[in-house]
Parts: sequence; C-alpha cells; structure tokens
Amino acid sequence: MTWLVVIGGLVLLVFLHELGHFSVALAVGMRPRSFYIGFPPALVKVRRKGIEYGIGAIPLGGLVRIPGMHRPAARDLQAFVEPAVREQPGLAASVGAVRRALDVEDFEAARRAYPELARQVDAAPLSPGARRSAKRALREVEEGTAPDAYWRAATWKRVAVIAAGPLANVLIAFVILFVVFAVGGGPSASQRPTAEVMAVDSGTPAAAAGLRAGDRIIAVDGRSTPTFSAISQRIRASRGAPVTLTVLRGGNRIKVGPRATIRRQGRWIFGFSPAPKIVNYTVGRAAGSAASDLWGVVSGTVSGLSGLFSSNGRTQLSSAVGVSRTLHAQLQIGLSWYLEILAFVSMSLALVNLLPLLPLDGGHILFSLIEGIRRRALAREVYERVSVVGIALLVLVFVIALSNDVSTPPH
Repeated sequence: MTWLVVIGGLVLLVFLHELGHFSVALAVGMRPRSFYIGFPPALVKVRRKGIEYGIGAIPLGGLVRIPGMHRPAARDLQAFVEPAVREQPGLAASVGAVRRALDVEDFEAARRAYPELARQVDAAPLSPGARRSAKRALREVEEGTAPDAYWRAATWKRVAVIAAGPLANVLIAFVILFVVFAVGGGPSASQRPTAEVMAVDSGTPAAAAGLRAGDRIIAVDGRSTPTFSAISQRIRASRGAPVTLTVLRGGNRIKVGPRATIRRQGRWIFGFSPAPKIVNYTVGRAAGSAASDLWGVVSGTVSGLSGLFSSNGRTQLSSAVGVSRTLHAQLQIGLSWYLEILAFVSMSLALVNLLPLLPLDGGHILFSLIEGIRRRALAREVYERVSVVGIALLVLVFVIALSNDVSTPPH
C-alpha cells in the first residue's frame, strides 16, 4: 500500500507539471491538442472539445501537445510523405500544392491546400508505416499553419507556456512544505536530534543488525541513553568494537546487534540518521521555513550539477528508483516526512527542467528568447541537432544515477 502512495505522489507531481503547461497554453490562446500522463500509445483516452486526454503506456513523464511547436517547412513535409507518394504517385499533385506554399512561407495558402491532401491520404490504400508518416505530415501542416501555433505566438506567451510547468512544481513544493510546517509542525534545525531513527544507511552495521526507521534507541550496550548526544558518545567511544542497541519498536523492547562500528570521516558510526525534533510553526515562520528549505534545494542542485565532474559528486546522483526508495522509507516513518521529501523532489524536478538543454523546458525557453531576438523561428533541424546533445547528456546522467541506485541496495 505504501508503494502505491509513493507512486501516486510522483504521478501527481508529473500531472501538476503538465497541468501548468496546459492551463497557461489555454489562457494565452494556444489550444493544446492532447494532454497525457505517461507517453502514448494510450492505455485509456477520451476526447473532449477537441482535446484528447489520456493515460500513456510509457510511464516516463507526461505530455501536453501544443500545436505548431516548429515552423512548418516544405522539406519536412516531403520527408514525411515520401513513402506514401512512392506507394501512391497520385498524391504528388496535392503534396506539391502544399509544398509550394510552404516553400514561399505562404502559410495561409498551405492551410487552404491541406484539406484536399488530407482527403486523398485518407482514401489512398497505404501500408501502415506510410500512412503513419503521412498522417504525421498532415498533422504538422494543420497545426503549424493554425492561428494558435506555438511558433507564431509572441515570445512572452511562449516563455509563459513553457515556464508554467516548472513554476507549477515550485508552487507545489512551497505549498506542501507550508502546510506540513503550519499544520503538523516540522523538523527544526535549531533543535537537537532525537533518539528516534529517521533512516538507516545501507551497507552499515545498523543495516546489517536490522535497525529500522522509526526505532527509538533507549540504550547502548545496556547503558541508558535518553538523548541522541548520549547515543552518539557511546557509539563513538566504541572505537570499532561491537555495540548492541536496545530499541523500542511497536511498544516492544528489542536488542539490535551486536555489530562492530565502522569509521567514516574520522568518526566511529553505526550507520543511521536521527530524527530531528518536531516543533510547531506560526504561519509566518512556516512560510519562511518553506522558502528557506526550497532555496536549500536550489543551492544543493547547483552543487550537485557541478559535482558531476568529480567522482564524489557523481555518487550523489539518484534516479527515480532511488527517489522512490527514499519516499517509501520516509512514508514508513510518517506522512509529514514523506511529504517533505515529495516537496524536495518537486523542486528538483522544476530545477532540472529549467536547465537550458533541449528537449527540457529550459531549452525551449532559451530557444524562444533566441527566436524573439532574431525575429524568426529556427528550423526544425536546428532543434533536432541540439536535442541530440541534450538527450545524450540526460541519458548519461540517468545511467550514472541508475547505476548508483542499483549498486546501493534498499534499506
């Protein structure tokens, strides 16, 4: 059940990100043609007022299809309809009419010639591959020449539509943290950590001994430890000798260990993180703490990206697998812990999407600004060539992050 909550939270973040794009596109007059959670092919879909809503079979994000992302070009049309023309040469005349209009960038003439080509393609006996390619060409001509095409819109509208997704994630993150702090309290950095275990590090004596998140440590080697300070002192004093923890778990007193401590960064540790004390917040302090924590995510993300060039920095990367594990572990401790991590994930999603790389949102914002300055849309092939570099970098980061998660077993 907890895994369903974890997956549901991540899906919700994607949904709200795409909803940001979708809502602002409608508001500025770019009517989206589809809104998907996941990527097609569709598992379920329905059409309402000309917009197709669906759940895709590929659960790697979401999709809002905004019309005319690229300026339509004659060479693109030719490339996509060529298989259909080879199978049915009779299509050549109608293709030529649309192509000639696109050649001189008479988009209104291309739009007038489009219906006849669409009718002929629908009636022609074509192989499935040729039909799919021709349909794509028709769709791009229809949407690219439409009055509400993205590439034809004012620069501020284009930037607003693209930025709306990441900004929705920032807003979500702030609201989650604000509600957690204002309603349920939150961990206070000014308070000392408690004797309760928040998380257990994999590959440590604590993990091997069976210590669990949510355990409350009451003794080390039989000696009472009412505070985390006392626990830490006992463990550090072990100097590598085996220690036994006595914990309260579900109302029962349980012994964990003995296990030898290990030395990390000059200290002897058992391998767990203590839960900080939960304190109540006023509304003003809740807002300030939420903003401060989100700024911490910004600085941490910048440090993490700069750390890609060091082996230590690369080990800090985590994929959706690692994020899901962390969310699951925090949910087992308590709902507020899960929500806080979910807020940080939402903020990280926004920051990553704002990187100036295609096909990320930040790349589209950058290219919209460039096109606004040059007062002319860039050709599709420019987008595609730059996207190859961006996709390669993203795949590299994903592979490193996934390898980190796979090599690190769950707690």
